[in-house]
Amino acid sequence: MALTVLVVVVVLVILYGITTYNKLVRLRNKSEESAAAIDAHLKKRYDLVPNLVETVKGYAAHESGTLTAVIEARNKAMGAATLTEKNDASNAFSSTLKSLFALSESYPDLKANKGFLDLQSQLQKIEEELLQIRKYYNAVIKEINTLTETIPSSIVARIAKFTKFPYLSIEQEERSNVKVKF
Repeated sequence: MALTVLVVVVVLVILYGITTYNKLVRLRNKSEESAAAIDAHLKKRYDLVPNLVETVKGYAAHESGTLTAVIEARNKAMGAATLTEKNDASNAFSSTLKSLFALSESYPDLKANKGFLDLQSQLQKIEEELLQIRKYYNAVIKEINTLTETIPSSIVARIAKFTKFPYLSIEQEERSNVKVKF
């Protein structure tokens, strides 16, 4: 009788371990999928920028410093390797875009340009999609981190070498209101 109980307990522990491991793997795969989706949206975002800059150039040719900063931030962001580096570069890029759109406020003809408005609208849509994907990524990471830090799943995570994943966050500068100066 005691042997049967011991076997049942061991089988239950093994089944729990397998189930927890499989859940961790599923969550890791979801985080990789959402990271890839973030990459795809970032590429789409960065591909729009040259068109946007060219449109602005026609109206604000003497504002080359702002336009150069946008292109440099875009190139830096495209060259980032890890997801954390991409997130940091993307945050810096967002700051330069804000200055570009602030610049457009000084040019009424530019603000009314159909091409500029269309590009601005596309970029806004991509920004909203990126926000949703980042939220999804962070939600998946929260699940992974909870499993890797709570008992008894943390035991399985430690054995399987799962560690805590970093969240995507925005820089402190992004949290404050935008100040436009000319």
